Amino acid sequence: MKILIPQVISLLTGLLNGLLGAGGGMIAVPMLQHTLGNTQQAHATSIAMILPLSVVSVLLYLQAGHFTLSQALPYLPGGIAGALVGAKLLKKLNPIWIRRFFGGLVLYSAIRMLWPWN
Repeated sequence: MKILIPQVISLLTGLLNGLLGAGGGMIAVPMLQHTLGNTQQAHATSIAMILPLSVVSVLLYLQAGHFTLSQALPYLPGGIAGALVGAKLLKKLNPIWIRRFFGGLVLYSAIRMLWPWN
């Protein structure tokens, strides 16, 4: 049974990543925290999983014509800067605050999905 845990985590992560656009981390992080027992390791492992999954999703969405690369380019510099800052902060922040922030973000996302105020 223990052998199936990585396959279940990766299957659910890939499924949500494809459906929600990199939303797989929302399921990967809590499952990895439980499996690995370390918040920083769970976040870093989740990112390592999400990168190739995101590449596959991007290629499929491009092929289907859902967006163009020129639409995404303006967001890349800020996203890269944020990733660099986030990776540096991950090492310095108390894991309990990271978990609380992540939990708050998940709750906020859930509320926005259930009650869209557009």
